[in-house]
Amino acid sequence: MDKTVKYYPAGSLEDYYVQMGRVVHIEGQEIAVFRTTSGELYALDNRSPHPKGGPLAEGMVSGHFIYDPLYDWKIDLRDGLVQAPDHGEVQTHQVLIEEGTVSIGMNSRHEQGIGT
Repeated sequence: MDKTVKYYPAGSLEDYYVQMGRVVHIEGQEIAVFRTTSGELYALDNRSPHPKGGPLAEGMVSGHFIYDPLYDWKIDLRDGLVQAPDHGEVQTHQVLIEEGTVSIGMNSRHEQGIGT
């Protein structure tokens, strides 16, 4: 089964402040979107990979990393991987910016039998 990516509107670029996370809701999921000091946007599931979970959107951004606000785990925004000595992974999502509009790409969870 091929995974397809569908993009969902998530506001304008001005809605995202540098070094701060913002939660957007897409298809019943909470997505944390972060803007780095270099202006890049990254989107991750808003759930810590720590066994006890927790939100990520309130974490501190440093470079292309986010620090989990509850457990201080260092997570790479580019691939969602937790940095050593901790381990784990957060689902990342593609971000598309066109003419100041932000869209978040979500992999379809199931195919609905729609032909191409």
